[in-house]
Amino acid sequence: MSETTHDGRVAVSDRPSPDDGLSAADLAAKYGLAVSGARPGLVEYVRQLWGRRHFILAFSQAKLTAQYSQAKLGQLWQVATPLLNALVYFLVFGLILGADRGMGREVYIPFLVTGVFVFTFTQSSVMAGVRAISGNLGLVRALHFPRAALPISFSLQQLQQLLFSMIVLFAVAVGFGSYPRLSWLLILPVLVLQFLFNTGLAMIMARMGSKTPDLAQLMPFVMRTWMYGSGVMFSIPIMLEGKPEWIADVLQWNPAAIYMDLMRFALIDGYGSEHLPPHVWAVALGWSLLVAVGGFVYFWKAEERYGRG
Repeated sequence: MSETTHDGRVAVSDRPSPDDGLSAADLAAKYGLAVSGARPGLVEYVRQLWGRRHFILAFSQAKLTAQYSQAKLGQLWQVATPLLNALVYFLVFGLILGADRGMGREVYIPFLVTGVFVFTFTQSSVMAGVRAISGNLGLVRALHFPRAALPISFSLQQLQQLLFSMIVLFAVAVGFGSYPRLSWLLILPVLVLQFLFNTGLAMIMARMGSKTPDLAQLMPFVMRTWMYGSGVMFSIPIMLEGKPEWIADVLQWNPAAIYMDLMRFALIDGYGSEHLPPHVWAVALGWSLLVAVGGFVYFWKAEERYGRG
């Protein structure tokens, strides 16, 4: 478009743009643009996670290898740490406080070691989950990938660590008279159910920890309270005999106690079904599905907010 000025020269003006007057949202829709890091649909999100499965596995293995790389004993600390904890608990609860009541020494020691190993699996998954986003902001901000890969990878790391430690757990069981039998096959479904539960819980804590880094300082106290209330060092029904029944029910039905008792039932000869609450397998499955699915959806809903601000 042109026009003549007062001195006779011709001035050329810009043509009006066809995009004039359009809002940012209208422009994005017109040219097929999308928000950077926008949350995909739930099905698409699962598909993206499956596409990153090799990264998830490799990341978990790298973290596991690096965890004790500065220590002289290296990966042996994966086993030594829970074993030393079990020794301390045995000295305090087994010898001094008599928490082994109702169980012989050949049952109580595998009972205690199993409880420590299994609870440590959940405890470590939760603590790693709290820092999954806040402790890896550089990775989150630099690369585009489904953020759930991080808490899943950390939970997988803890599963690999537990599997490595199971060799010692088997040795302790055999050393105290619990030899391999068909019930040992139940260990596999117990581990699968607990892994699903731990992963869901890690994703819940990852979202909470991404906005509240101080949560990592609070969680050790929460986990210690949970440990003491889950029967790691003692049998809940025996220790609470004579107390209101609902207290024992609440403690026995909590998921940490459920998975520990199932592992003990599978592994220890003298730990029979009379020590388990009713419908224990259904409850274990229910906890796994509820926390795994609920935690995944809860984490996914905040996908586009991770690493921002």
